[in-house]
Amino acid sequence: MNFINNKYHNLHNVAVNNFDRYVSAKPFPHIVLDNFFEENILKKIMDEFPNNLNKIGLDSDSDPQKRKFALNDFSKFGAYTQNLLNFTNSLKFLNFINKISGIQEPLVSDPYFLGGGLHEIQNGGYLNIHSDFNKHHITNLDRRINVLIYLNPNWKKEYGGSLELWDKDIKKCVTKINPIFNRMVIFDTTDYSFHGNPDPINHPDEKISRKSIALYYYSNGRPKEEISGIKDKPQFKNRPNTKDVSENITIYKKLFWKIFYKTKTKL
Repeated sequence: MNFINNKYHNLHNVAVNNFDRYVSAKPFPHIVLDNFFEENILKKIMDEFPNNLNKIGLDSDSDPQKRKFALNDFSKFGAYTQNLLNFTNSLKFLNFINKISGIQEPLVSDPYFLGGGLHEIQNGGYLNIHSDFNKHHITNLDRRINVLIYLNPNWKKEYGGSLELWDKDIKKCVTKINPIFNRMVIFDTTDYSFHGNPDPINHPDEKISRKSIALYYYSNGRPKEEISGIKDKPQFKNRPNTKDVSENITIYKKLFWKIFYKTKTKL
């Protein structure tokens, strides 16, 4: 099965040609690639996307995020979704991520999809600005790269939910990325790569939600300057002149154990 649009068929060349663009991006290394995957495959994945994710997935419906749900149980993914995830976990795709990011340590995928998999934010929902946990809770590997694949046809900026990339001091949003269909965002994951989608979803059709696939990549070891200490949960930050809620320790402890025990039962 061919997952990649012909425009990107030579992943080595795509990585080499976009390396400078990636590493020089502000406020931290990242890139946006549109129409990267075969449109028909993503449409099939949209058809498979569970309409009851809030019931079968992981619920993190509490500040500093609202109405956000995730599913990381591979057995509950549809066939096209499973095939795409197998591809994004393959050596071919890993080599592409290594080359475009310039990360020297060999990257590995996460078969547990810890914190990843299918994501959905329903109307009124949001995810406040944060940096991600930097150690995998099971493998103890270092989290290095986030890949987000958006599944939202005809999504307008006024619907909210844009991915915001903030500067290190949380003084300004440097980049806003509209989560449109077949848009892939790749970015470095450090203690200083602050991001989120803090503007609540405001789609005119309340039944339509913001959908995405989240993939995280790891290495054994990393540059010390990328982290300020081992963190097992996201570190939320308040945007200036807002009433953002920046911390809720209890929910992340509960969410971690829910993920951990669900994973253990499948081993």
